[in-house]
Amino acid sequence: MGREAVCTCDWAGTVAEVRALLETSELILRGDIRRRVLFSEIADVKMQSDGLRFKVGGERVELSLGSSVGAKWAAAITGPPPSLSRKLGITNKTVLRTIGDTQDENLKTALAEAARISARDADLIVACVDTLESLKAALKQAKKQLLDSVPIWVVYAKGPGHALNETAIRSLLRGEGLMDTKVASVSSELTALRFSLRKAG
Repeated sequence: MGREAVCTCDWAGTVAEVRALLETSELILRGDIRRRVLFSEIADVKMQSDGLRFKVGGERVELSLGSSVGAKWAAAITGPPPSLSRKLGITNKTVLRTIGDTQDENLKTALAEAARISARDADLIVACVDTLESLKAALKQAKKQLLDSVPIWVVYAKGPGHALNETAIRSLLRGEGLMDTKVASVSSELTALRFSLRKAG
């Protein structure tokens, strides 16, 4: 989803300016008030003239987003969760390149929404990897498209104890001039990070 706003937050009487990020299933506040709240933990969402009001664990929270932005955020928080294909940015017009094992059922369903799967003229790359070596191999395969600013989703196993983790992925791809821009939960076993070529300047 990736919506972002700088606004005033009143969290149970503590007032501060924050950077609020509305992601696919959670609200993140950064600044003097720092919180990460799942939509499922947010209750009594109401619009008011200058923004959004809701409760988290019984505590009253207000974000001064303005009425227009506040209405959109309220709809996103209270509405049904987006499909995986929507979270990944896959539509019936997307030419998709896949790398690695894409047999996870949730992922297969999302990939089926694409116009076609092709290694040529791709709009988006989905790479399923489980080791640093397989990630390096995927980057090598997709190098030309990545340099042409085609974004890539790196899909990998959730949780600790796996050969590949978020820190290692970010370190390697940022070293290649790519920046992570989104995160998406794929299934109970898999998660994904989206990277694209860092803009000059």
